[in-house]
Amino acid sequence: MTDPLLDSLRRAVESAPDDVALRLHLGRLLIEAGQEREAVEVAAALVALAPDDAEARALLLRALSGPAAATPAATPAAPPAATPAAPPERGPSIPPAPAVPGGIGAPVFDWSAAEEQVEDVVQPAFVDEAGQETTEPFLDVERPRVTLKDVGGMSAVKERLNASFLAPLQNPELRKLYGKSLRGGLLLYGPPGCGKTFLARALAGELGASFLSIGLTDVLDMYIGNSERNLHEAFQLARRTAPCVLFIDEIDALGQRRSQTRSASVRGIVNQLLAELDGVTESNENLFVPAATNQPWDVDPALRRPGRFDRTVLVLPPDTEARASIFRSHLAERPVEAIDAAKLARASDGLSGADIAYVCELASERALLDSVRSGTARYIRMEDLEAALGEVRPSTGPWLDSARNVVQFGDDDGTYAELRAYLKKNKRL
Repeated sequence: MTDPLLDSLRRAVESAPDDVALRLHLGRLLIEAGQEREAVEVAAALVALAPDDAEARALLLRALSGPAAATPAATPAAPPAATPAAPPERGPSIPPAPAVPGGIGAPVFDWSAAEEQVEDVVQPAFVDEAGQETTEPFLDVERPRVTLKDVGGMSAVKERLNASFLAPLQNPELRKLYGKSLRGGLLLYGPPGCGKTFLARALAGELGASFLSIGLTDVLDMYIGNSERNLHEAFQLARRTAPCVLFIDEIDALGQRRSQTRSASVRGIVNQLLAELDGVTESNENLFVPAATNQPWDVDPALRRPGRFDRTVLVLPPDTEARASIFRSHLAERPVEAIDAAKLARASDGLSGADIAYVCELASERALLDSVRSGTARYIRMEDLEAALGEVRPSTGPWLDSARNVVQFGDDDGTYAELRAYLKKNKRL
């Protein structure tokens, strides 16, 4: 025989499935009516709907405990009998809870048995897939489309890159004759914002190789040994995608002088980097490892020995030809009118590539604000760029000052001869 009240509540729940209070009321009435199985289903669905609701959890507990715990006694509870009553036939086999000192005893049930009863009622929202390997690498491997033709000026830098990497790759017979290995490291150093990262990406595009960039945040980990493992995995990924250019940005952070630090973590990273560059357990053939730094004097000397980062290239602020090219590049997608890139290049001596990009940004902002005020969009003109040039000071000055101190007063074994010549030429030494 059906209960009209329960039927009405079931229909109400179907009409308002998110009504927590309505589900609570239905669940309690089902328990009182002895319909524990349906009560468990209602309570389980309610816990899934409101997992933080204490009444929902209590309802599920009552439903799982059977009719003995479902109906509270009308009179004060009698002292517990010497032999506990047998559990109801339809309820789960759940041991009674010991009384909590100073409080009311609460039933403690077997969670495994409970899960078996409700697993068909509500499915878990999350599935633990621990132990399953993923094929997705933790770093992104690129295929750059830029080449050295996209790098304006910097003929000396391009010549060094050609001698170190491009010529051996493009002439396999001569490479075999002279025993030139397709592996090696190259240290790019110079003021910030002068295009070291862009050069490394262009080198990968010129080689037709994949490009992988790592820095301190990709490697460093708070747990012992994880930083070394991350560095090893980066090299392994580069080896699997060879030919590959593995670019290490801010090498002075990953390869810091061990004599200047007491950190075991930093020492471990440097040791791991030395082992990876040497190819102790793996072949580094077709693996090119350029690195960039603004502070080459802070790089551990062991990283500078032959076979590692033995070739050093100074990347200076762009020359006149390069500055004109950078202006054209950053203005190419903007509405411009009668722009003289050569004149701008002559007026921007000492600016880095990042400085020139900022000049173009300021000029665009000036034209945009003027268009907002007038209500008519206009082109970016020379006057905008010249005004922006007047606001920007070279960001390379502080670096050149610190470099001068190292060259002049530091232990210089000829490593920075090119930098010394540049400083003398610009009357900074």
